[in-house]
Amino acid sequence: MAVTDNDINAVREERIFIFREVCTIWHFLIKKWWIFLIVGIIAGLAGIFYASTKKVNFRSRLTFALDEGNGGGVGNILNLASQFGFNMGSGKDIFAGDNILDIMKSRRMLEGVFLSVDTFSNKPYTFIEYYLEISGQRENNTKIKDIHFPVGKQRETFSYSQDSLLFSTAMNFSKNNIVAQRPDRKLSIYEVRVMSPDERFTRDFTSKMVSKTNDFYVEIKTKKAKETLDILEERVASMRGNLSSSLESRAKIQDVNVNPAFSAAEVPVLKQQANIQAYGGAYGEMFKNLELARFQYLNQIPLMQIIDPAAYPMEKIKTGKLKSAILFAFFAEVLLLLLLGIRWAFRN
Repeated sequence: MAVTDNDINAVREERIFIFREVCTIWHFLIKKWWIFLIVGIIAGLAGIFYASTKKVNFRSRLTFALDEGNGGGVGNILNLASQFGFNMGSGKDIFAGDNILDIMKSRRMLEGVFLSVDTFSNKPYTFIEYYLEISGQRENNTKIKDIHFPVGKQRETFSYSQDSLLFSTAMNFSKNNIVAQRPDRKLSIYEVRVMSPDERFTRDFTSKMVSKTNDFYVEIKTKKAKETLDILEERVASMRGNLSSSLESRAKIQDVNVNPAFSAAEVPVLKQQANIQAYGGAYGEMFKNLELARFQYLNQIPLMQIIDPAAYPMEKIKTGKLKSAILFAFFAEVLLLLLLGIRWAFRN
């Protein structure tokens, strides 16, 4: 289709119209420069005030190396336990790898740490009681003003309000104040960062959380091997008792039947001798299995080695006044520009 002169003129007139509209809008905004200046100054001052009222937070950093332990003998232990009629499940370990990071930030671990007791300002506190004070949550929320967590109170006696506050505090703290990660996926080195308004609380909370996680991680990693070991120890003790009983019985029978001339007198002795041989052979095999199970149990215990503990001084996290002033002013100017644009559009 050929382009006519009318089409060219229409395009030219449209561009001229757009250019005039842009110039008109720009001229309109230039006339309002004093409004932009006032709004920018007020917003900047508001940003400075906001930054000055924000509390300083302290952030800890703890790194540790994790040795998962050798799980190659799990199948042997399970086969060993099956010989005695116990089904210990499969040898697949669902708690290996980065699951320790999820365990560390779980509700169970965090609530356990928050209910732990430590000394702050020369006075014993539960962690959650002290955190609610230093974070200002009691002052800002009247609903939790009368909810307390005194030292020594059992978890089973908590009210619904206490359980709810403990749960919400733990979950919010996990989401906003804890970072647990493995910086390099090629290495088994993990990093934990915790942030709070109190430097002492931050350090103690970090150490307590890692310690409780380590204890629980060792427990669940070695649970099956420990159960197998306990079963074998019980069976070995029982077999040792049977063997000792047979030895004592043979000795008593021999003492009573001092005249070996009668063949019938030898029968009880022969029976006990057979029992001794059977129990002795079984005891020897079970003792070997017990030592193997004990070795496998020790071999599966994971090792958490702290590399850099949460120590003083800690990183201070504080919102900068200049940064806050620039951000407040920028968003205020954008909002003002949007409002003036809408106003100009309606008027024209």
